[in-house]
Amino acid sequence: MIDVLPTVLTVLALAGAAYAGLLIALNKALLPLTPLTKGLVGTLAVLEVGLFVQAVAGLAALPGLDREIQTWSFLGYLLGPLVILPVGVAWAGGERTRWSAGVLVVACLSVPVMILRLGQVWAGHA
Repeated sequence: MIDVLPTVLTVLALAGAAYAGLLIALNKALLPLTPLTKGLVGTLAVLEVGLFVQAVAGLAALPGLDREIQTWSFLGYLLGPLVILPVGVAWAGGERTRWSAGVLVVACLSVPVMILRLGQVWAGHA
């Protein structure tokens, strides 16, 4: 796995959660896209690309692993954020109130938790 990537992804996810929290405070919905909401969507797109890179790196490192880990837990925590973030964005796109950003706060905050747990499983502390 790539050592610095979990830290970068965690910072991006927390920045996305803070950005979405700002939208809640400003009473802005995700759609229609404005310059303010485009920044959030861009941040989440970069986060999703990073999560994809992490998934590819994790899947590539798994066959050559020299120790025993819980493979299914590892795969769940590896692939889970890839699904949660797009589902959160789709759900937020359907919501026309300021709470569309609330959905994104929850989705973004789930990513660092899953990354932390992924690191624990990878280290063998599962």
